[in-house]
Amino acid sequence: QVQLVESGGGSVQAGGSLRLSCAASGYTYNMYCMGWFRQAPGKEREGVAAIYTGSGSTYYTDSVKGRFTISQDNAKNTLYLQMNSLKPEDTAMYYCAADFSRYGGSCDSAGRYYYWGQGTQVTVSS
Repeated sequence: QVQLVESGGGSVQAGGSLRLSCAASGYTYNMYCMGWFRQAPGKEREGVAAIYTGSGSTYYTDSVKGRFTISQDNAKNTLYLQMNSLKPEDTAMYYCAADFSRYGGSCDSAGRYYYWGQGTQVTVSS
């Protein structure tokens, strides 16, 4: 059974940094897409960053470009999100997602993901 477990969230001041981790387990085949999504209270879920695990190609939403970096450690089956220069508007629950299929849409599309973690809270104060 595939499991995704996020960690690394917390409370920081604006301008600070956090690194989120997503430990994946319970499968032997490589995921095709992995991504980070976030949802703030009263707002829709938003795609933050995604990676095509085979090619390493990445996607970032405009608001985090230049500040966030998505990466993967295949040996550890772990996905990371390095978040620098954090802003109060980055405050949200952050979710890791993964999918085996090469079909179903681009990796930045939440609807293509089958597996989701429970989330880790990120709070940025001004």
